[in-house]
Parts: sequence; C-alpha cells; structure tokens
Amino acid sequence: MNSLTPTTLFDMRPAQVLYEIKDLQKQWRDQNFRYTEAQKKLYADLLSLRYERVQFFVDNDMVQKGPKVVKKVEPKQDDDD
Repeated sequence: MNSLTPTTLFDMRPAQVLYEIKDLQKQWRDQNFRYTEAQKKLYADLLSLRYERVQFFVDNDMVQKGPKVVKKVEPKQDDDD
C-alpha cells in the first residue's frame, strides 16, 4: 500500500477497499498468477471487509432482492354526468 492509505484496513473507506483489491488483482496477473504470503493475507483481509460491507446492506434491507416489479396504475376517469 502507498503512503496515502490509512494505517489499518479498518480505517479504509469502502471505495479504497475496492481499489486495493483491484490493485492486488493486477499485481497477481503481473506476478504470473501467484500471490506472496503477505499479499494472500492482505487479499483475504480486504475480501472479508468487503463481505462485511455487503452483508451490512443485506441485513438492513438496503439492497433490492429479486426483480423489480412496477405496478401499473390506471388513470382515474372523472364521471361527469
């Protein structure tokens, strides 16, 4: 990690977690599809943070589950007798 990242993983914003995961995946490809032991641990920690974040949204019903169903509302007609 560079010097601009927070000191611990738990101080990271959700977007930073995603950027770090993406950076590690790029390094993995550049290193002949192998992680070092330190990278394996960091990747596992970042993934667990990501899973916790997603689970938070699921637990608090902040995600859509299933297909979106749009109710069609028929326009009301005025009865002028």
